[in-house]
Amino acid sequence: MRFRGSEFAGQFRAGQFRAGQAGAGQFGSAVSSDKAPGSGATSVPPAPGADAPARPRTVAVFAAVAVTALVLDVVSKIAVVAELPEHPMKRLRVLGGVLYLQQVRNSGAAFSLGTGYTVILTVVALIVAAVIIRAAKRMRSAGWAVALGLVLGGALGNLCDRLFRNPGPGRGWVVDWISLFGPDGEHWPIFNLADSAIVCGAVLAAILAVRGIDLDARSNRRG
Repeated sequence: MRFRGSEFAGQFRAGQFRAGQAGAGQFGSAVSSDKAPGSGATSVPPAPGADAPARPRTVAVFAAVAVTALVLDVVSKIAVVAELPEHPMKRLRVLGGVLYLQQVRNSGAAFSLGTGYTVILTVVALIVAAVIIRAAKRMRSAGWAVALGLVLGGALGNLCDRLFRNPGPGRGWVVDWISLFGPDGEHWPIFNLADSAIVCGAVLAAILAVRGIDLDARSNRRG
């Protein structure tokens, strides 16, 4: 009787050991399932916003701002060329002299800067447009969408003049028509809506950069 009792106790302890081994195996398989296949480390999810594609809504804002700036500039220039002849005495006084509307031709950049470098400015405008469009692929910030949309629309507006106006493709002169606080650019260089869009977009971009906001809407500002 004693022999049979001790044999039964040994079998019971052996059964407990095998059950423990089975439980450990199940726990190990559960842990290994959380690891990346073929590696000994657990998978780590990518950081939010890292190389993330642009949001469709942000791209829509960017495109809408750029197209609006371009269309307003092109339409305004068509109206100015049709209604305001290019003559020093042909100008329109508006808002009690705050604005003077008159048509002038500019071979330079915004606000008549860099006159005489029309071909170079044409190439620069093409490069700027390409860089902005490429940056839009990872744009997730609405603020940057507005800023870069304004710059792109303004750059394309003046680029259209350089490509399609006299004296020839790539050398065309830009139509300027807004003079502030006096005629003939007495107090400020004569400009157009494309110039205004570029400046406003650049100012907004500077504000976003100072605040530490990236294109992907992440803030790098450290308090």
